[in-house]
Amino acid sequence: MVSTSPPLAEALATGPVVLDGGLSNQLEAAGHDLSDALWSARLLAEEPEAVVRAHLAYYEAGAQVAITSSYQATFEGFARRGIGAEQAATLLARSVELAREAAGRAAAGGVAGPLYVAASAGPYGAMLADGSEYRGRYGLSVAELERFHRPRLEVLAAARPDVLALETVPDTDEARALLRAVRGLGVPAYLSYSIAGERTRAGQPLEEAFALAADVDEVIAVGVNCCAPDDADRAVRLAARVTDKPVVVYPNSGESWDAEARAWCGSPAFGTDRVAGWAADGARLIGGCCRVGPDVIAELAAGLGG
Repeated sequence: MVSTSPPLAEALATGPVVLDGGLSNQLEAAGHDLSDALWSARLLAEEPEAVVRAHLAYYEAGAQVAITSSYQATFEGFARRGIGAEQAATLLARSVELAREAAGRAAAGGVAGPLYVAASAGPYGAMLADGSEYRGRYGLSVAELERFHRPRLEVLAAARPDVLALETVPDTDEARALLRAVRGLGVPAYLSYSIAGERTRAGQPLEEAFALAADVDEVIAVGVNCCAPDDADRAVRLAARVTDKPVVVYPNSGESWDAEARAWCGSPAFGTDRVAGWAADGARLIGGCCRVGPDVIAELAAGLGG
């Protein structure tokens, strides 16, 4: 299945576009064990049909954009499992192909389009699988981080997604590296930070963080994900003001991740009642992240007019 038109950037100019929810929780709900350093990326090789079905559930719920299962997929992470560079590249490309397959099935089943695919590129800390993606500051230079990100972004871009999802970015050094790495790839990107309050996870002011992408032509949206819903409220307004770009927002359910126990704790606080406020403040890519499932995305899509 080839990508549909209009391009995603044009769709964002006409109004809100619905993102999907947490891929991992949908896979876990289907009975898949993701307590693994590769997380959902493990299923790219072992159970690709499960990934297709998870994406399909979100498209059928009203999502217009599926985020691929490549968040934790890296050459380095696969190498630790004995998977060579050639096969790793195939698996990265497969993440885009599986989302396209789901879009094709959704369309064949009567889901109205256009349906888009966002190729996920998680932060360096996601590869470490030790919770450092929520802290940043890995002790690496911007140049070193760019060398880490560029090869997989090249592979993902070659698979022709509609957008590259530079997501859950914890600090401005990594944002700088990612913004360098997407130049010249020929695929637009969005940049989305993981935050705490009005700062990145590494503690930098969000105004400074958002400003990095303001003049980057490849970036079609800027915002936040994998954060508390309350923090997202303030961040949407700030991102719109600082960048004058469409805003992307997809917070967690409101629960928190215990990296040591590899489990979620607390109570959900994600409510679709705040979605209209995000849209009014400039959000154009709107969805949910961890622990937000198809039922919530269905309510969100209905609230945004289908």
